[in-house]
Amino acid sequence: MADQEQHVFSSRYELHRRIARGGMADVFLARDSLLDRPVALKVLFPEFATDPSFVQRFRREARAAANLSHPNIVSVYDWGEEDGTYFIVMEYVEGRSLAQIIRDEGRLHPDRAADVTSDIAAALGFAHRNGVVHRDVKPGNVIISPSGQVKVADFGIARAISTQENLTQAGTVMGTAAYFSPEQARGEKVDPRSDVYSLGVVLYEMLTGRPPFTGDSPVAVAYKHVQETPRPPRERNADIPADLDAIVLRAMAKNADDRYPSAEDLRSDLRRFRQGATVEAATVLAAPAADDRTQAVGAPVDAGATRAVPAAEGTRTMRRVEEQYYEPPPPPKNNTTFILVLLALLAVLAGLLFLLARSLGMGETAEEVSVPTVVDLPEDQARRLLEEAGLEVGRVDRRENPDVEEGIVVAQDPVPEQVVEEGTPVNLTVSAGVETVTVPRVENLPEADARRILRDEGLVPDAREEERGDVEPGTVVAQEPRPGEDVPPGSTVVITVATAVPTVAVPDVIGRSQGQATNILSDAGFRVQVREVQATNPRGEVVGTEPGPNSQVEPESTVVIIVSTGPPPTTTTRPTTTTSRPGVTLTTTTTRPPTTTTTTSTTAP
Repeated sequence: MADQEQHVFSSRYELHRRIARGGMADVFLARDSLLDRPVALKVLFPEFATDPSFVQRFRREARAAANLSHPNIVSVYDWGEEDGTYFIVMEYVEGRSLAQIIRDEGRLHPDRAADVTSDIAAALGFAHRNGVVHRDVKPGNVIISPSGQVKVADFGIARAISTQENLTQAGTVMGTAAYFSPEQARGEKVDPRSDVYSLGVVLYEMLTGRPPFTGDSPVAVAYKHVQETPRPPRERNADIPADLDAIVLRAMAKNADDRYPSAEDLRSDLRRFRQGATVEAATVLAAPAADDRTQAVGAPVDAGATRAVPAAEGTRTMRRVEEQYYEPPPPPKNNTTFILVLLALLAVLAGLLFLLARSLGMGETAEEVSVPTVVDLPEDQARRLLEEAGLEVGRVDRRENPDVEEGIVVAQDPVPEQVVEEGTPVNLTVSAGVETVTVPRVENLPEADARRILRDEGLVPDAREEERGDVEPGTVVAQEPRPGEDVPPGSTVVITVATAVPTVAVPDVIGRSQGQATNILSDAGFRVQVREVQATNPRGEVVGTEPGPNSQVEPESTVVIIVSTGPPPTTTTRPTTTTSRPGVTLTTTTTRPPTTTTTTSTTAP
């Protein structure tokens, strides 16, 4: 994955990690380096780019999808060609797909299912009004954010990739076929009512935890959409209100004319259900049929009536589907000899098959067992439990799951308590945990360098400012999470960046009295200290400040005012007068205030 993370599409979109893989494309979390935002980049498998007709359809549908701007639609930002294939740049929506929610949580509460369906219908209705039919409405194309916002993805992609081709490509549309409308299964032209049918199937699965039809192959599932009547959801979940049950059945009507005319009509009925009003579907289902006669295929159908498909119509419909996907065998010759020889050969073949089955031990009826619950168990314990029950472990899919510890089983197929033959393989979905990134140390670095380092690791920087006078402005002084912690890719790292502390100028108070200077500085928000010095200035006059006048300092700083105590006192020493007498010497020193001093020396006779 490391080489993929450094792959750049169109010199702009930097791939970080794969977040999903479907039947036709890989989806990566990428970063748009031009706009500095996360995006989801869907890279189609190269085999789809070899068909010129596909390329033309892809370009047309990508443009149409890019024009859809709606709160419930995943926005398409860009598209292009790279490395021999095509890619689409979409809005990155954090959250889980509806398919994952159903797989992890099982069936949804009826009110929640109705609300989700209403939001999907809003997206489809907007697209239909703009001439775009989705054609691939399924839980995997619905993303729900942690806040509950519903987003529908992949508009137009199903049209670019032919559904007829999809139906026969192994491993490509197994999930999609479960949501086909009957007209899609027959290869006929579809309109917005086809999306209404598929949305009805999605609502059915949300309410019951499983789609209405399953089978061993996409074609088998498509047959059932054409021929079989779905089992009412209430028979599988008694908690489903009758009105919501009626809404599902009307949306899934085999005949498009019996469904809701539009996604908006379906949404309106869902709103009536949530408001406790009578829903239109219940009224339609309760309306009596026009007559009891079986309507022929292609005959006008009362849009307000719900009808069962007659056996003759079902047979003709299945014949059309069979003719679409299979070459009919040549008719046998109509003669008695041929029939007798054929019967003899069949008898011999039946005998040989019986002997072969006996030799392989297949003659005995396999015992039936109930599938144990292995969800939420470690993989090795799940394997042991299945083997002890007489079952085999089939395919094991490992998928990233940030909410479940690595190695824990998150889903199983067949589901728990289903009765199957002994030896049946049980497919497991095991959590692969989530890829983590070690948070690098960015403290004491310039903000620009810190942002670059975090983005290179697949993390999202979020800067907060803090006034600091002890650090160079623009320097990262703190970060959260702390360096060395392991976090999921795309996590946010909050960095605290130092900003300069605002400063103010010291007022000039030199020459003023101590009281005046103190008042001026205090009014400016400074704290004042006094220092006295002897100076020739008058006593009490300010002769200086620390810091000096007009210096830029932080608010509420301390300013020292230097105050004069007046000039120092001055003294004069009078010269010594010496008087001498015979035998006596007198010495006198006199100190007086400053005067003109005259020194007199007198000597006695």
